[in-house]
Amino acid sequence: MRRIAFLLLDGFALLSTSAALEPLRAANLFSPDLAYDITLLSNTGTTAVSSVGAAFQTQFFRDAAPLYDLIFVVAGGDPARITDPALMAWLRQADRNGGALGGISGGAVVLARAGLLRDRRFTVHWHHYDDFDAMPGPWLLERRLFVIDRDRYTCAGGSAPLDMMHTIIARDFGNRFAERISDWFIQTEIRGAEAPQRVSLAARYGALPRAVEGALELMESHIADPLDQDQIASLCGLSVRQLQRQFRAALGRSVMEEYRRLRLETGRELIASTRLRFSQIAQMTGFSTPSHFSDAFRRLFGHEPSRLRPAVSASTRKTPRS
Repeated sequence: MRRIAFLLLDGFALLSTSAALEPLRAANLFSPDLAYDITLLSNTGTTAVSSVGAAFQTQFFRDAAPLYDLIFVVAGGDPARITDPALMAWLRQADRNGGALGGISGGAVVLARAGLLRDRRFTVHWHHYDDFDAMPGPWLLERRLFVIDRDRYTCAGGSAPLDMMHTIIARDFGNRFAERISDWFIQTEIRGAEAPQRVSLAARYGALPRAVEGALELMESHIADPLDQDQIASLCGLSVRQLQRQFRAALGRSVMEEYRRLRLETGRELIASTRLRFSQIAQMTGFSTPSHFSDAFRRLFGHEPSRLRPAVSASTRKTPRS
């Protein structure tokens, strides 16, 4: 059982909240044991009011110890105005306690203001892109449906939480269990984390066996914290040997060869689009050391990662970035 809290900030979108809560409720319905213990919190007291006036009974966050496995901040309206020092301190304490943190819709803005998105890839509803332009800092904002980067779970809101929760439930209980819940909500198409900025798996790879497609979805949502092939096969409901055979037939590569390629493609994007140190990029793509990342990068692309970065001039060589 995982303990998950939703911190609802007044003005939160009802659709986003329901799309996140309902799959977890269904998981509890279908599971023989309680899968997720859900707590609703607010920053105003015992009631949180959505953008359409619907109210949820909640617990005041100050009365709850930040000891959850995962805390989602759900915010709409103008999250940049939220500056409550007690709220920010509570979220930072949750991070120190080892809990994961997430943002739904504008929730990532609040996490950023609390200093909890440094060196993390994340996303936010497009309406709040300008909030990050107005805040100082090198933000790794990705215009995607949802982003899971190690212990940060961020989502664009709207109906996107359905897709993110599918990925979370598939990781916790396997693809077949997650698909049963998607069918319950007549969610006949599961969008990947990178929709709509990247085309679908089918468009990139062509027709794929169901298990291969499910495995690729797991890989793309676990870039910084790679799963091993036993975990991937188990979550797809196959033996490692069966999954390897399907991967070879569909892609001409093994499971872990394709996984490594996806992680290195992400690394290449980060090198080209950011000034992060290579040690940071190695960590964000699941490599144990920068040298391990560089060696794998060179084998796949045929050149050093540094080739994608312009030479550092003498005037800026005092503070090397990589």
